Amino acid sequence: MKRPKPIRGFRKFSLRRRPVIDEVVRETTSGGVVFRKDSETGKVQILLMQDAKNRWTIPKGHVEPGEDPGATAEREIREETGLQDMEVFSQLGKVNFRYRRNHTLVLMTMHIYLVEGQGNTNELDPEDWLNDIKWLPASEAVDKIAYDDIGKLILIGMKKIREGKV
Repeated sequence: MKRPKPIRGFRKFSLRRRPVIDEVVRETTSGGVVFRKDSETGKVQILLMQDAKNRWTIPKGHVEPGEDPGATAEREIREETGLQDMEVFSQLGKVNFRYRRNHTLVLMTMHIYLVEGQGNTNELDPEDWLNDIKWLPASEAVDKIAYDDIGKLILIGMKKIREGKV
């Protein structure tokens, strides 16, 4: 049996390496699992946003120097969703992850709070970069969320709401 010819350029392609990491930075973000109770059914709904890459997520953003993570969660929810009336409850947890940004390794810590949307929760004014924003039944929100760690925190929040701990 005759051996097939190697693919031209394959060896060169397979030996490529990612650029060297020049620095490591730590960044902190904060956000919220925003919920409301549907006025007609009484069932809990979660507010999710669809980002520019079509991933469903929660409102969140960078903690400014000297800012408390709980205050950051409230500020970011207002900025990204337009929701003005809310009550920030306890922290549900932290999510730690890392990613590359060119030659930088970013070590991210995200603080997630349970937040109840109050007032007219139907009046949302999302930022321009968002593809969509909507209130979803809690079970659907858990299925749609792009990040498993945040989905687990949504479930923890749901348990707190069911047990009346908010």
